[in-house]
Amino acid sequence: MDEREYITNLVERYPKLKTCADDIFSAYEFLKVAYLQHHKLLLAGNGGSAADAQHIAGELMKRFKLKRPLPDPLTEKLTRIDPEKGSYLAKTLEMPLTAIPLLGSDALSTAYLNDVGGSGFFAQQLLGLGNAGDVFLGISTSGNSENILYAAVLAKAMDMKVIALTGAGGGKLKPLADSSICVPETETYKIQELHLPVYHCLCLMLENYFWG
Repeated sequence: MDEREYITNLVERYPKLKTCADDIFSAYEFLKVAYLQHHKLLLAGNGGSAADAQHIAGELMKRFKLKRPLPDPLTEKLTRIDPEKGSYLAKTLEMPLTAIPLLGSDALSTAYLNDVGGSGFFAQQLLGLGNAGDVFLGISTSGNSENILYAAVLAKAMDMKVIALTGAGGGKLKPLADSSICVPETETYKIQELHLPVYHCLCLMLENYFWG
């Protein structure tokens, strides 16, 4: 299926998202290029948006709909190192599109909040895990979450692409982003209800490109 067809199907099911169609495709292009160049996606959000960040990573780090077999050279190495365990791994592992939610460990989060405080928690993780060419996806229903804004500023300084997933208007995050998907709702739960089909569409498009 052509990538644009996934967006067409999305809009048929969620007509409100027609206004976001071009921005969804733009975000997909940034992600596709990053993955082609062996870069990664880093994601951040608060509350329900943090759960969405984990959800997206879960869909990208393993099969969403299509099989993602290991490449033959890796399969051969695995079985050569250990015929039994290597064979098991070759049959059960699935190729990922690397995606890291910036949720941190309890040790890191409590240390940062205790020693530094403020809204730089996501930015601190981005500094440690991100590289030029990666993509940062900031999820904020208002577009004004301070810790997401700080992370977006750092991402730009590190020569990363920034994708914003927000509600109507996009808030302060929109002008910092290379691609802004601003779903046309203003209430938090309604925004989140539209975020899920948007990121599912992105995951489908990426998986189709690499394994379709």
